[in-house]
Amino acid sequence: MGIKDANNMGAAMAPAFADTLITHFQDTGRNPSYYDVIASGDLGYIGKDIAIDIAKSKGYNIKSNYDDCGVLIFDKNAQDTHSGGSGCACCGTVFSGYFFKQLREKKIKKILLIATGALMNSTSSQQGESIPGIAHAISIEL
Repeated sequence: MGIKDANNMGAAMAPAFADTLITHFQDTGRNPSYYDVIASGDLGYIGKDIAIDIAKSKGYNIKSNYDDCGVLIFDKNAQDTHSGGSGCACCGTVFSGYFFKQLREKKIKKILLIATGALMNSTSSQQGESIPGIAHAISIEL
């Protein structure tokens, strides 16, 4: 999407999340309702909204069962975080604690976890280059 602002990582990574999500659905023939939970990490509040919009524009409504691990960890009002933290750390933390417990207790049976990241360094940002995003999906089912 041509995002060049290193302070807007959710917007930079949301397209990678959406691409991985949609490719997964196309490859498997599944749709969003197949999963109890679809989770990204960490797009933050802004990136989460962008991801929902991108998915919707491609014909996938993820709003009812999608959340972002950074949004789940951080309280933007109480902590003044605006977005969150590391996508890998947020996904790992929320999955190994919150979602794993829900799986063990059989409150959820199918989760699609998509960790997001950015492929950048300080030089590319200083040169005004866009920030490429990356996303990896893990489908876990009981």
